Amino acid sequence: MSPFQLTRTLPEDATEADLRADVQGGLTRVPKELPPKWFYDARGSELFEEITRLPEYYPTRAEREILVDRASDIAAATGARTLVELGSGSSEKTRFLIDALLPDLASYVPVDVSRSALTGAAEALLAERPGLDIHALVADFTRGLELPDTPGPRLVAFLGGTIGNLLPDERAVFLRSVRTMLSPGDALLLGTDLVKDEATLVAAYDDAAGVTAAFNKNVLAVIARELDADVRPEDFDHVALWDRDREWIEMRLRARHALTVKIPELDLIVPFEKGEEVRTEVSAKFRQAGVRRELSDAGLELARWWTDRKERFALSLAIAR
Repeated sequence: MSPFQLTRTLPEDATEADLRADVQGGLTRVPKELPPKWFYDARGSELFEEITRLPEYYPTRAEREILVDRASDIAAATGARTLVELGSGSSEKTRFLIDALLPDLASYVPVDVSRSALTGAAEALLAERPGLDIHALVADFTRGLELPDTPGPRLVAFLGGTIGNLLPDERAVFLRSVRTMLSPGDALLLGTDLVKDEATLVAAYDDAAGVTAAFNKNVLAVIARELDADVRPEDFDHVALWDRDREWIEMRLRARHALTVKIPELDLIVPFEKGEEVRTEVSAKFRQAGVRRELSDAGLELARWWTDRKERFALSLAIAR
């Protein structure tokens, strides 16, 4: 058997259909909103990689620190023979887990909507670890997921603080769906950014160099290219705000002046008043008690909690009951 298999469960036209539905629904509601997943075309992915290297953006460095320090503890606590990674992308950080789990690791199952990202990551991993068995899934894990038949125990990793992009009800649905993938004794490794001072949080999403602003506005470039919209990024300002009550960052695009956006592909005309905003991302921040409660509600028991040395970011290890 080849050390690399790839299975597609996401229909070929799913991305186009989802974009059309999200733009149609999001720009006709009040207030307007767009999902953050549309930041990530090729240019958006490049910008995000640049963001992770910015001095203001601590989450990537903090999570990497925990993985470097704790990968062997995670391996010892789980004894995982299958590692599943949701939203795997380049699988860059996952290498620490893979190496800690080897030689007992029987299979790595990366899951992503991008076939090219999965193929590139698999080729890089196999060049360094030729004995690794990889079964990649082109899939949208937010729609439910059927995993290949691989040996247990399983460890599902959801890193990067991406769970913070889900609203509370969406998080509850997602965590329950993860629980259905697991047998009792299997585990979830969850990355969460932690609540901290407002200045640090806002700076991470509104850097001095303007890279995050360009990343935020890239969603407009995607809509213009894919849906023939006449929207211009220069007509909008990037906004990042801390919501103290909900304990999340909101990224928005604010119209600099009154304008009308025409989207011929959707037969849609969208008016904007001066100062009107489109919410493009929510990034929730967490406390240990809240993470424990949300995991428990999904049938997962928090077993271990690790933070970086400055206590900015956490990795939670939860066991399926």
